[in-house]
Amino acid sequence: MVGQHGVDLAVGIIDSHFGDIVARVCSCLLRRGSSSLQEIVRDIGLPASRVKNCLLVLVQHNCVQAYSVPRLGGPQPKAVTLYMALFDNILHRLRFPKFLGLLAEEFEDPLCLALVEGLLQHGRLTFEQLVMRATSTKSEKSQGIKDSLRNSFDHLVQAGFVERCPKPEPFVSAVSEDDTATARKRGSKMAANVETTEQKALAAAALVDAERFSGLGNVCYDGQNINLLKEKDEGSSVRSNLGEKRKHRELELDGETQSSINENEVLWRANIEKFVHRLKKKACFSRISTRLGLDAAIVFDAMIESSQQSGPKQNSVASSLDEILEWVMKKPSGRLMTMQHIRTYLEELKCKSSMEDTRAVYSIDLGEIIEECRSEEVGSLVLQRYGRDAYRMFRLLVNKARPIETDNLAEITFVKKKEAPGILYKLWLDCYVEMEIAVAYPGEKRFLWRVNIGALHEHVLNDMYHAAANLSQRIAQSREQQLEIANRRVNDVQRETERLKKERLVLETSLLRLDDALMLFHDF
Repeated sequence: MVGQHGVDLAVGIIDSHFGDIVARVCSCLLRRGSSSLQEIVRDIGLPASRVKNCLLVLVQHNCVQAYSVPRLGGPQPKAVTLYMALFDNILHRLRFPKFLGLLAEEFEDPLCLALVEGLLQHGRLTFEQLVMRATSTKSEKSQGIKDSLRNSFDHLVQAGFVERCPKPEPFVSAVSEDDTATARKRGSKMAANVETTEQKALAAAALVDAERFSGLGNVCYDGQNINLLKEKDEGSSVRSNLGEKRKHRELELDGETQSSINENEVLWRANIEKFVHRLKKKACFSRISTRLGLDAAIVFDAMIESSQQSGPKQNSVASSLDEILEWVMKKPSGRLMTMQHIRTYLEELKCKSSMEDTRAVYSIDLGEIIEECRSEEVGSLVLQRYGRDAYRMFRLLVNKARPIETDNLAEITFVKKKEAPGILYKLWLDCYVEMEIAVAYPGEKRFLWRVNIGALHEHVLNDMYHAAANLSQRIAQSREQQLEIANRRVNDVQRETERLKKERLVLETSLLRLDDALMLFHDF
């Protein structure tokens, strides 16, 4: 479940993008969980027609997923439609400028940027609607633009930056209480593996990759991607059979029909998963560049690019030495590297090596690099808030698996024993460390200290939600103030407008930097 500060941040984002009424509907879904239309109407007290329009807006912008579940009771079984708020997709609306920046680095074609910008702005569109955004007249010039857009669109789909929308309203069976009780009896691990109804709904709505990334000229049959190519069969002895010719013509006709459907009826959206993976790679590249230097980061980047197993949901990346060398040579600053240089950097990156088919294969775990980034981020927070002595004590507790007694902790970190309890008490009050009380013998208590990494990361993430929500509110207030000064004198308006612009720039820059840290703990 999302905490209160996370809900406040998500509701604030929806409020700034779609208004107060849509934000109220979204807030109801985030706080109550999956709900039917009647339950939302009863909870917020708005007419059903207005609530339905708000849900349509949220579905259009990929912030809500609808699904059907069986309604228990009654003489005849019926299905009821529930609506589920997608918290992650709502938060990703903060990152749209970052996504467009990544795309500008990936593609030199401005049409690719315009296509994805349209999808980010409008949520779900058909290809024909995307074309209408680019041109409003039917002429030879617009036809040329349509052909260019088609080529750019196919490149985006093949690269995985654009995908077909999931199923609009899948039917799922609700998780029964008997299954949950049985899982609890078998143990906590079994209970953790039991899917909730929401998880089953998302899985049922998801398309297989062959259909998900099937382009405009492709058609999917039973999850297989078949390219419909026009072939010449004039004078071909292979196609002398009349039945084969008839089947081929039917296939061509199906291809033309399917292509028309793809353009006018199939809904497309930006593949957020792909963009988040690229941002994750960028964060790892920055970390390695800072810690080991640019050359090591170039080898890491070549390893990512050459890997065939590097999917958005995979942390493990593996590639052969020859493939890494080939991609390093494509980099301007990597052309002077030799094989020995690359081996040295791979050792510095702590890559694991193995032999597959008489070739050396190196693998690296992105999750370990992200953990280093998280540890550094938390350490910097402790250093800024509590000072260097607290930072040394905190770092020692992070690296030690067992709890440490107060005097021993002070002695190892060279902190005065009189000051150590006060510093640790402040860290404990703010949930950065945990305290245990041990009784050596009657009348004497010893205080032991430790760090629970999982609980600490959740606490830091919640604080980041709180800070991001406050910054978002300050930005909204700055916009309102800019509108309020419009009726003042000209000189005052200009002076106040410049001041508010500078203030908003600082606030928005701070929010972007905070979001980088937020993604470390939530998305990566």
